[in-house]
Amino acid sequence: MKARCDPDGIRRANKILADGGVIVFPTDTVYGIGCSPFNENAVKRVYSLKNRDPAKPLPVLVYSKEVAETIAIFDDSSEKIAARMWPGPMTIVLSLREEKLKKTLGISKKIAVRVPDHRCTLELLSKCRYVVGTSANVSGAKSIIDPRECQRHMGGYDLLLDGGKISGDGESTVIEFVGGKLKIHREGSIRREEILKVL
Repeated sequence: MKARCDPDGIRRANKILADGGVIVFPTDTVYGIGCSPFNENAVKRVYSLKNRDPAKPLPVLVYSKEVAETIAIFDDSSEKIAARMWPGPMTIVLSLREEKLKKTLGISKKIAVRVPDHRCTLELLSKCRYVVGTSANVSGAKSIIDPRECQRHMGGYDLLLDGGKISGDGESTVIEFVGGKLKIHREGSIRREEILKVL
């Protein structure tokens, strides 16, 4: 099933998420696949559809830093990065605040969060607040920026929210501050030099 990134499509996507479904959606970097992070069965479906190692935790997209603060704890350095680089292709690994997510996401102390810079996804997030946001591809395969490729190479989801072809600069950069020091888990479209300028 496919829907446009219009109010009706976003309404349908939000209902599917609320009902425990899985959707494919555009972000500012690549197409993502996700579900409510609070629904354990839906999270398991995402792992299965991607053929992803359950030991690899899933990141969560949120509407704003204020929403992120309901599930994660920011340190001073992360505060600075979020203030300057959200919305955008920056994923920050933070200490977990919301205990419920330990069970549903299979995590213990940390969670990766991001605010995407994409109108359609932000409109969806304004309604659902949180969505698991991992790339819509089978693990090990190339990330997808064209919705037609999602239909060809991914299956088993409940709705594709079609936002057209994405013109981003690749995947998000994933960082964490350990003992106050910057650790880059994945250098994506935001480079180390840009991050250091903010700190």
